[in-house]
Amino acid sequence: MKLVPGLLLVGAVTALAACDNKIDKTVDRGFDSDHISSMTAGIWVDPNGCDHWIIDDGVEGYLSQRLDPYGKPVCSGVAPPGVATGPFKSGSAFKDQI
Repeated sequence: MKLVPGLLLVGAVTALAACDNKIDKTVDRGFDSDHISSMTAGIWVDPNGCDHWIIDDGVEGYLSQRLDPYGKPVCSGVAPPGVATGPFKSGSAFKDQI
């Protein structure tokens, strides 16, 4: 029975070690590498009516909740729930197949 807690401890340490990769997540590492700040974002409205920034790079995609300066979700009503709006598919030579 003492083997199980030891295995759990080894598993927990391994899982935490995997979280320590320091990759710059502001850079697109795909086929047409660009800094994310140079890409054009659109807005996707979730089922609750709140906004999320969305970028579709043709191969990769990015999504981040849109927050006000105080960290609260922005629910602007820019589009109906479940709809993405704006030029979020522009800026890539890769065509979206869907």
